[in-house]
Amino acid sequence: MPASATIPDPRRWQALAVLGVAYLMVVLDVSIVNVALPSIQKSLHFSTSGLEWVVSAYALTFGGFLLLGGRSGDLLGRRRVFMVGLVLFSLFSLLSGLSTSPAQLIAMRALQGTAGAVLSPSVFSIVSVTFDEGAERNKALGILGAIAGSGAAIGLLFGGVLTEFVGWQWIFFVNVPIGLAVLLVVPRVVRESRAPGLTRHFDIAGAVTVTGGLMLLVYALTRAPTVGWGSAETIASLLGFVVLIGAAVLIEQRSRSPLVDLRIFRRRTLTGANVIGLTLGAMTFGTFFLLTLYQQDVLGFSPLRTGLHNLAIALTVILASAVSQALVTRIGVQPVLVFGLLVLGGGIAYFTQLPVDGKYLTDLFPGFLLIGVGLGFSFVPVSIAALTGITGREAGLASGLITTSQQIGGALGLAILTTVSTTRTNHLLAQHVSTPIALTEGFKLAFWVGVGVAAIAVSLALIMLRPGELRLEAKPGSRVEEAADEQVAA
Repeated sequence: MPASATIPDPRRWQALAVLGVAYLMVVLDVSIVNVALPSIQKSLHFSTSGLEWVVSAYALTFGGFLLLGGRSGDLLGRRRVFMVGLVLFSLFSLLSGLSTSPAQLIAMRALQGTAGAVLSPSVFSIVSVTFDEGAERNKALGILGAIAGSGAAIGLLFGGVLTEFVGWQWIFFVNVPIGLAVLLVVPRVVRESRAPGLTRHFDIAGAVTVTGGLMLLVYALTRAPTVGWGSAETIASLLGFVVLIGAAVLIEQRSRSPLVDLRIFRRRTLTGANVIGLTLGAMTFGTFFLLTLYQQDVLGFSPLRTGLHNLAIALTVILASAVSQALVTRIGVQPVLVFGLLVLGGGIAYFTQLPVDGKYLTDLFPGFLLIGVGLGFSFVPVSIAALTGITGREAGLASGLITTSQQIGGALGLAILTTVSTTRTNHLLAQHVSTPIALTEGFKLAFWVGVGVAAIAVSLALIMLRPGELRLEAKPGSRVEEAADEQVAA
């Protein structure tokens, strides 16, 4: 084993900075489009029903291909797969901004989501094999957790600024120079690595069934609020998901090189982190979406003003993440995560009392601060727990799993909270209640559902994670096992 492979990579923090920029670019793209939708609809003459696919097409492929993207890095080289994903993401971002028809934009968004699914898990898997397990990796994952937790808020801000001052096309164009700059630096600061011992046999059957099943699930969750949970379309999609995932389990048990090695779920901490990550995504996606609608449709705030308001969340997440990663190292994952989920639930509960004539400083700002603290103290320990004890051989799979859990959770939460809100609003409108009041009451009821999800998440954290578990200290020589899994580029 080369001596250089047993010592920490001297360029690891530069690598993290570069990876963090690319990861932020992908995270922003989930929410940055929301603010620009009215401008896109007017410019490209979208129908109301077709407009949702600007968001849904990205979510569909992003959620479906994450596991495949993560495992590809283990087999083919994590840096190589990261760079391929970065090139494709930048290219399809450019083509999205150049789109001249609804069909073209939807197609480019689907391809952009696929590229994001290749790029995103590679970030976490590279970090997991670059940093020692313990304080250093906690700090690195804390930075990525801050990006994940604040990304939605920052996306709304950037989306509002770009849409208002230079046009909706620039929410896509801005990815191109960022992507190119990162691409030039990556070979200089990021080591190549892959998982030795895995055969090069590609699990085609597993890839098709897992990816197809996840795409059907995201499709069902995305369409359910529009077509109804009891519709033939939703039921057929959910049944298809069950059938394909069931087939995938059988295939993966027999495959000599499975896309998803099911033995990884024997790790109680990893399994718990993914289940809790699903609930965390459900709370976050749905809450941000409804708060955006409340500010614009009820209070009449502009996209730019709405984005500026969300800056309070983004800044609070960054500060809270710095504190939470240090606390995880000292006292363990469970107490930090439980605290974060309680505060996050408290922030959502604050919004159950929103008035129809709400004011930012009194009715939104305190809740924004609570949500920011809660996200910082939740995303960081969940990310750490999901990758703790993971060797280089499993890094891509574990990274793909936690990202998939949060993405599926986001789609589920958005579907449920939107359905609850819309149903309540429509019921009140049928009773001739004014639109602002009906909308507000719908949002408030949906926020109560979000509080319930937070309570479930806290219970899961208490049951599935042990007190004191993952209290980590840097261990001399802790990179030896990972170095054996790493193949360092010359």
